[in-house]
Amino acid sequence: MTLQQTITPERALFAQAQLDSRFDPALDTLWTHMRPHARPSFNPGLLADFVQWQDDIDVAMTSGAMPIRYLVLGSHFPGVFSLGGDLDLFAKLIRAGDRAALIRYGHACVRILHRNMCGLGHPIVTIGLVQGDALGGGFEALLSFNVVIAERGATFGLPETLFGLFPGMGAHCFLSRRLGAARAEQMILSGRTYRAEELYDMGLVHALADTGGGPRMVEDYIRANRRRHGAHCAIYEASRAVNPLPLAELESVVALWADAALRLGEGDLKLMRRLVAAQERLLEKAR
Repeated sequence: MTLQQTITPERALFAQAQLDSRFDPALDTLWTHMRPHARPSFNPGLLADFVQWQDDIDVAMTSGAMPIRYLVLGSHFPGVFSLGGDLDLFAKLIRAGDRAALIRYGHACVRILHRNMCGLGHPIVTIGLVQGDALGGGFEALLSFNVVIAERGATFGLPETLFGLFPGMGAHCFLSRRLGAARAEQMILSGRTYRAEELYDMGLVHALADTGGGPRMVEDYIRANRRRHGAHCAIYEASRAVNPLPLAELESVVALWADAALRLGEGDLKLMRRLVAAQERLLEKAR
């Protein structure tokens, strides 16, 4: 289905600049892939696109235009799901001492993740498709999905401690509920990179695919579980009731993250800049 042909009075649905979306009526699945204009990170424009995309999903479901039962998010950037937060922006805001702007950025992130965690208020199973690196905020984003399907060799990590920070957009909250507080802190403090196979053993990745086989694995998963869709949605809702994660908790951690960011020294900011330079080289290679 050509999504741009589905029109609201104001604009076409799913016409975001940095997201490609396609609805598959055979599987009742909305496939979306990130295609950031610059480095494969969550720049402010991409965050705005995600907000609009989530609003479009609500319109499509409420109006009956698309019976979305499964939502899949992947990336078109070769070898990368997402490298997380916009480090270049962070460095500029830290140097300017702009706590309010850091908090606005963090709040935008966690509100998107919280809405995703809640199935966008509809009986939708959310699936994260990982075909490369998912670092920092990229890893945090995946923790808000019901199901994570990753290709073997894909890597995950929370490297923020390397430059004096901690992952402030949900990792601690999500991991503490999934793994327990002690194990979550161990993972965050280590700063190490994990392979998809390791996270599968932990239960954070739900299915493994061979390299290049991720999309087919997602299709197979949906076909195998379509008859249990209602039960799965009910189970995820019950899990949220048993281990609730209020938006206010996520936002309170963002404030702690912003305060920690403003305490970074020049050496930490220089390391952040080197990471940005490495991301830019990756972008040039991809081009």
